[in-house]
Amino acid sequence: MAAFLLGAVLLIVQPQIVPSRPAINLKAETSSQTVQRELLKKMSHKNDFKENIHSNGSCQQLPQTVIIGVRKGGTRALLEMLSLHPDIAAAESEVHFFDWEDHYRNGLQWYINQMPFSYPHQITVEKTPAYFTSPKVPERVYNMNQSMRLLLILRDPSERVLSDYTQVFYNHMQKHKPYPSIEQFLVKDGELNVDYKAINRSLYYIHMQNWLKYFPLDHIHIVDGDKLIKDPFPEIEKVERFLKLSPQINASNFYFNKTKGFYCLRDSGRERCLHESKGRAHPQVDTWLLEKLHEYFHEPNKKFFELVGRTFDWH
Repeated sequence: MAAFLLGAVLLIVQPQIVPSRPAINLKAETSSQTVQRELLKKMSHKNDFKENIHSNGSCQQLPQTVIIGVRKGGTRALLEMLSLHPDIAAAESEVHFFDWEDHYRNGLQWYINQMPFSYPHQITVEKTPAYFTSPKVPERVYNMNQSMRLLLILRDPSERVLSDYTQVFYNHMQKHKPYPSIEQFLVKDGELNVDYKAINRSLYYIHMQNWLKYFPLDHIHIVDGDKLIKDPFPEIEKVERFLKLSPQINASNFYFNKTKGFYCLRDSGRERCLHESKGRAHPQVDTWLLEKLHEYFHEPNKKFFELVGRTFDWH
């Protein structure tokens, strides 16, 4: 049931618009903007960075917060919920700056150009779920901004594997291309195929170790993706506190859609839910295979709990 509810947790992506009016004095420059200018100077070979400034005083700037993952963990739901806050300006789509070489070679100016226009008091956020499992990304983010605050949303590793397969399966179906059954990926010589990439992505402790080489744990807030589905408001409250935002999002922003069977958002009288491509039904998997998955992740999960100093209600 959790798998069905996850993808469907929210909304159709809204187009990013330029803010119409600042909420504070635009002449007051925040420390984040000062840091941004220093970063640009340090990392520019030509010192020819261009500030894209709108006539209303908003501008494009480097993100102060990045949702780094995990894939099929609920990153879109988290971003859309967080966007309810007036002090958040979110990039519309996944940028893939740090993990795609073609993008990274374009430099920080290109990265800034992908960001939404925001005011000095706002926090710019981008999300790319592949960042968490990409070995090169932690160092690259650190080199850009050592004080970056990171958001990581995780869910039960076994459920994440099934959701991972489901996404790729439907992508092939939409292109009228055949795709093997999940058993063909999960089983090899009668045993669990631990070389399956979707399983590797769920070995959270391995990837977390890489991030902790560069960022202290108090710079990485872990959102419980399973709880976000069942009761989103408390999880979003924790994110507000982590980002040091004033409490603006409240329980009335979330409502349970009985027809769809999951939580949707209510924003200034508008009600909206996640795109229908989210929340697709997982394939039926034999009980013995699910038990194999649960058994395999038991020790990796334990290592992850020890690494981050908290536990999650996973199998």
